[in-house]
Amino acid sequence: MTELMISGVELMVVGMGLVFLFLAMLVLAMKLMSALVQRYFPDVPPTSPMRTAANTGIDASVIAAISAAVHQYRSRH
Repeated sequence: MTELMISGVELMVVGMGLVFLFLAMLVLAMKLMSALVQRYFPDVPPTSPMRTAANTGIDASVIAAISAAVHQYRSRH
């Protein structure tokens, strides 16, 4: 019975060691890939998709009318 327990503990230690080794290698691979991506494809600052009224050429009175209509719709619904 003692030999069976020792064999079971050895199998458990080997299994847990292999899982730990695999997870450590996975973490290292992820860090390496992250460093490579950041080096060769740096982040580009995002441009704002929202344009101002001055850039679009829309009259200020039209914007005021649309804002009033949206406010009135939201207050009723």
